Order: sequence, then C-alpha cells, then structure tokens
Amino acid sequence: MASSLSPVSKFDPKNMEFRYLGPTGLKVSVFSLGGWMSYGKHVTGNPVKDCLQAAWDHGINYFDTAESYFKGESEIAIGQALRELDWPREEYVISTKIFFGTGRKEPNCRGLSKKHVVEGLKQSLKRLQLEYVDVVFAHRMDPNVPMREVVESFTQVIRNLNFAYYWGTSEWTAAQIQEATAIAEKYNLIAPVVEQPQYNMFARERFENEYAPLYSSFSYGTTIWSPLNYGILTGKYNDGIPEDSRFAKEGDFFKDTITRLRSPEGQEKIDKVKKLTTIAERLGTTTAALALAWCAKNNNVTTVILGATKVEQVVENCKALEIIPKLTEEVLDEIEGILQNKPEVKQQIWTQR
Repeated sequence: MASSLSPVSKFDPKNMEFRYLGPTGLKVSVFSLGGWMSYGKHVTGNPVKDCLQAAWDHGINYFDTAESYFKGESEIAIGQALRELDWPREEYVISTKIFFGTGRKEPNCRGLSKKHVVEGLKQSLKRLQLEYVDVVFAHRMDPNVPMREVVESFTQVIRNLNFAYYWGTSEWTAAQIQEATAIAEKYNLIAPVVEQPQYNMFARERFENEYAPLYSSFSYGTTIWSPLNYGILTGKYNDGIPEDSRFAKEGDFFKDTITRLRSPEGQEKIDKVKKLTTIAERLGTTTAALALAWCAKNNNVTTVILGATKVEQVVENCKALEIIPKLTEEVLDEIEGILQNKPEVKQQIWTQR
C-alpha cells in the first residue's frame, strides 16, 4: 500500500517552530528549503534527495521551487527526490512559482495570462510528479495583464482545477497586492495570502516599511529568499571569492553583485559582516546562523528559505533555530548599531474596499 494511505506518520517536528502562512490555517516550518541556484543544475540526483531528507530530519516541512529555476530542471530534481523519499503527501508543504516560463520562445509560455497560469502550473505539476502544490506564486507582476484576469486565473487553478490550495505573490509592490486583494473581495475571487520577497540584514526597506500595512491589514504571510544576501552574510567573501562559491560558479548571473561587492559600498558591507562575526562567536554560533536567526526573529517572517548544496549546510543552517531565543533586545540593538540601516516605518492601515 502506498505510504500516502498509511496512518503512520513519517515526520518528526523535533524542536522546529511552525508559523501560520499569513491569514490561513496552513502551518509551515520557520526554516524551509528552496531549489533556487542549486537543485537541477549544480546539484542533481541523490544529493538533492539527501538535502531534502536532512531538512525533513530537522523538522522542515516546507519546500520551494519555480518553473524558471534552471528552466524547469529544479522542479524535475525535487519531484524525483520526493517520489523516491515517498513521504506522505499530507505531511509536507510545497510551492512553485509561475511567470518566467522555462525558456520556450512561444509568447504565451510566460507571463500571467490565464493561459499560462493554468498551463504553466499544469506543466510544473508534471515535472514535480504531483497532483497539486500547496502554494503557487505569481513570480512577478505582469503589467500587460489586467489585475482582474490575474486574480481570476489563480482562483481558477485553486477553486476549479484543484492544482493548489493557496496563491501568493513574489516581489510585487504593496499597492499591487492591495489591488489584487480588493478585486478578490469585490468579485468573490480568491485573494493572495503570502509574498515571497528578498529580506536580510542588508535588504530591509521593502519588507519592513513598504509591506508594513500588509501585515496589519491582511495578516499577509512572507516566505523570504536570500536571507544571507547571496552568501555575503556567511563571511565566505570577506577575503575574496572562493572557487567553490556561488559567485564563482554563477559569475555571469552575479556580475553586477560582484562589481558592487568590490566597490567602497561593498567593502563597507564586508566590514559589517566582520563585526557581526564577533557577535556570532560570543553567542557560540556562525555568522550565517546569526543572520538566519535575525530574519526569523521578525514575527512578520513566516518562513526563511534556506539554500543548500550539501547535507552539512542544511545541518549547520538549522542550528539557527537555537539562536533565535538568544537574540535579546540588547543583542538586537547591538546588531542595529553595526548595520545602521533600519528603515523608518510609516505604519498605515488599509481596509478592503
């Protein structure tokens, strides 16, 4: 009998913290695992499965990918790993994202038209070898598609096709999210419930300031990416670019980031990372774990998406869970003294119209 029909649980939450995904009843682990820049290209086969298993063994129940990650290869790699791991489907949460397509030249194979949202997600499910995903994201806003069509499209894949349970946004403006929510309210459609933005110690303005009304008005959830600022907050780039690093392997993709890192502004970042390292050492942890715990300390963060190419990285990153309680007000103030970039939050409450 297939494991999905078995009453025996395979998941042990260990000491993992779980948070509700925005205004929904769905609980996800505060740390999750994503396939961006790794699974399907640099990491394939058994190592993908090993990383997912390591995450699972540490209480992680949420996994993230996208149709565009290595032109669909990330979904294929994660899908194959999930099939071989054979976890009960009800015990894990998975999301994918629709917008960029997989590199096909036909113009309707990207964007947020109803055609691509439906057919793109259908293709994603084939690559993942799943009947549905728990969350589907609009990977970007499509300025060429009316917002009502966008909301109708995601409503259709949830309400009519059962391809997903919830939908969200990624790198949308707060105003766009408000508009989508208002349209859903007006036309009895399904509103987005979660945003996937970049958030870390060096990228704070949008998350902490622009999105503030989303948290207070809609209880909007967040699944944050790049919590280590492309690895800069690990300290690995303090003395240059290591040969086995992401910047070395994806030099063309990170060309602008590398250029900025070598600028005076970039060197100022490195100096801050070195100062943060002293705090990490005092707390008995790594700079990376400190940066991850700092993100998770924010109550508006639903889950911090980890990236890992090796099991050892998964294990080390999960140690950040132990650091969250150590981030007292005094420690947080000390970190702010180093960062010197806290946004001035102008709180605003929205109401649905």
